[in-house]
Amino acid sequence: MQAHTGETSGPLPAGGLSRSTLRSETLLVLALSLGASAVSSLISFTGSLTKPGGLKDQAATLNSSYAPGRPWLDLAWQLFGIATALVPVALVAHLLLRERAGGLKAIGFDRTKPWPDLGRGALVAAGIGSAGLAFYLVARAGGFNLTVVPEALPEVWWKFPVLILSALENSVVEEVIVVGYLLRRLGQLGWSPTAALVASSVLRGSYHLYQGIGGFVGNMVMGVVFVLLYRRWGRVGPLVVAHTLLDIGAFVGYALLAGKVSWLPTL
Repeated sequence: MQAHTGETSGPLPAGGLSRSTLRSETLLVLALSLGASAVSSLISFTGSLTKPGGLKDQAATLNSSYAPGRPWLDLAWQLFGIATALVPVALVAHLLLRERAGGLKAIGFDRTKPWPDLGRGALVAAGIGSAGLAFYLVARAGGFNLTVVPEALPEVWWKFPVLILSALENSVVEEVIVVGYLLRRLGQLGWSPTAALVASSVLRGSYHLYQGIGGFVGNMVMGVVFVLLYRRWGRVGPLVVAHTLLDIGAFVGYALLAGKVSWLPTL
């Protein structure tokens, strides 16, 4: 039997909010989070396309220093950035509580099934990780992608803890908003399951466009897989685990291997 995913149709069961209100709410949440990131990514990609030289000769740096040469100030900025990025997730939790849906529990982001979430997430990460890396290397070699630099932090004691926290923050924000929340709201607004899947997946690809066409396509495909898995399991939890493991592998792996192995591109 297919799991319940929290995707519904019609107005909210509590509060009697109109579709117009729901539509405005969804647009505001996206404007404060991943929708804004998508626009920023498009502008960045346009700049990369119009810059002399090929895409692979340009870099997209994901985690860099905010205050070079001042490690404590840098740490403060790093933690501030991670904390403020999570505010839209807190907003989504509030909005789901308002409709008496149980908050983030309504989309399966809770501690009720820790071991199944961890196991499923680890399996998904293992399956996607190697394929994603291969796709990136091919896309970059073909000139469709910038060189992604997952981290450029100074060699200080907090480097790896911050990279892990950054991976967790990315995962929670993306999976809660672009999968759990967005699919629920689009269902309530009357979107078909196929249209909602396309919207969620294209949005995921769009805010990775700063990496190049390869980043857009690869993440859009990942978005399709994640939506299908969410609908099967009815939980965001495994997706957060999978995404966290993928990002930790990218961030920490790059920090440990950059310049030491020939197959990993650097600038």
